[in-house]
Amino acid sequence: MQTPSLFFWIHTMPSSVTICKILLFLMLVLTAYIIFMASENFSKKSSCPETPLKTITEPTETDLRIKKIIEQVDRQIPHRPFSHVNTTTSATHSVTKIINPKTTYCRGDQLDILLEVRDYLEHRKQYGGDFLRARISSPKLMTGASGQITDFNNGTYHVSFTLFWAGKVSVSLLLIHPSEGASALWRARNRGYDKVIFTGQFANGTSQVFSECGLVLNTSAELCQYLDHRDQEAFYCVKPQRVSCDALTHMKTRSSGVSYLSIKEKNLLRKSNVGIEIMRGFEPITVSQCNNVETMREKCQIGMKSPIPSGYSLQGKWNPAFCKLTQLSNVDVINDCLKGKLIYLMGDSTLRQWMDYFSKFVKTLKYFDHHGSGAFKKYILLDPERHIHMQWKKHGPPFVTNKLYSFKNNEYITREIDRVAGDRNTAIVITLGQHFRLFPVDIFIRRVINIQKAIRRLLLRSPDTKVILKAENIRELHNEAEQVGDFHGYIQYLIMRDIFQDLNVGIIDAWDMTIAYDSRILHPPNNVIENQINMFLNYIC
Repeated sequence: MQTPSLFFWIHTMPSSVTICKILLFLMLVLTAYIIFMASENFSKKSSCPETPLKTITEPTETDLRIKKIIEQVDRQIPHRPFSHVNTTTSATHSVTKIINPKTTYCRGDQLDILLEVRDYLEHRKQYGGDFLRARISSPKLMTGASGQITDFNNGTYHVSFTLFWAGKVSVSLLLIHPSEGASALWRARNRGYDKVIFTGQFANGTSQVFSECGLVLNTSAELCQYLDHRDQEAFYCVKPQRVSCDALTHMKTRSSGVSYLSIKEKNLLRKSNVGIEIMRGFEPITVSQCNNVETMREKCQIGMKSPIPSGYSLQGKWNPAFCKLTQLSNVDVINDCLKGKLIYLMGDSTLRQWMDYFSKFVKTLKYFDHHGSGAFKKYILLDPERHIHMQWKKHGPPFVTNKLYSFKNNEYITREIDRVAGDRNTAIVITLGQHFRLFPVDIFIRRVINIQKAIRRLLLRSPDTKVILKAENIRELHNEAEQVGDFHGYIQYLIMRDIFQDLNVGIIDAWDMTIAYDSRILHPPNNVIENQINMFLNYIC
């Protein structure tokens, strides 16, 4: 039986008073509904876009992968609270000895050293986790190489060096941080996102409005949300009153002064306790040529695996341990190599240094004014005659600097890669890490995984495109260890090597290279940059 319509039911009612009551009731219901919907819309946070970052409760495949990587790193760092500095690792009291010493060492031999770490009371420690740095060098020959360190997690370490060259070789083994300091740094890093304050500049007619921004904002204020739903990346700003979220134009940062270290832990990171030599008094060893014939290696190519150590410097020139490198130092040769090339440099200012080098060394490459401003604008070098196009663009947030930079064309590297058509004359160089050291490591891991996926997509559609990854480099030892110290960088370096190990890419191991050159500065000197670029040119030509 058909249900009568509301219209029919009303018109068959016997009383006009009853009809009026019904109409009044319906009007009240309609009014209540309108008020409810208006209040719901008003309570929504203004955003760009409006939907929240995560609309599902189940962790994604990427979430699970991030969790697994963090757990793997966590297992390698002993969680050792300490009551007194005397129970921490002492470089002075630690003991080293050469394993199976030889009367004669030949070029190409291994030098193996056993390290037994002890505390200030001369007690042997029963666990590992110390942050160490091993290096051999011959200053007169302008040579250097890193060593490989194996932690047995019982207070002993195996330090191995490949003797790449003949001559007097000095050995260095630095205690950067004791295991207790490394443990404190790892815990402090992952405590919060508030070590850096981001300030966003919004356009408001002819004036500007400033507002707090960040990767995470703990506030009940209305937020602008800048989201990448596919890659689960997010950045937020407190929404200025009567200003659109779309009006965000610039960004700058400053330190908040927040620290998650105790006073005792901070004392471990004082300048006098960082980078202490363990091998004091160790006499240089003499390495002979021994008529050893150098093994012929293949030309450096995309896809080759980079070992540790990845190479050595000799007379200031970089020599990879896994491939043959041609020294491309002639401008005409470099121009021939770059002819017809489209080159994208994506990352931080350590990669922007390449643009400065190219512009000074290759005079035919001229800067093209892209109408940007500031040190972190998009840079473009052109040589119209040879059809060379090279550009550098900074990576997406977090980008940490007290200088105001444009946020208008701010993009994640993944989206930049997705826009590259790619072919055999296209090359992409990627680096990131320095700006991520100040934040919990999950941010870095997610970004690297997303870049890995973007590279896979690129190589599926354009397999001839050449992709090169430049690892982050070491920097100043005594500069804000909790915020930007090399311990954080080393963790990221290992994570990045692991995530990208199966990709068909070229590797420029700037971490290993800057240890070999003993370049303890954020922006390496020109001779290091020159050797990075030479390796890049060998990959693409």
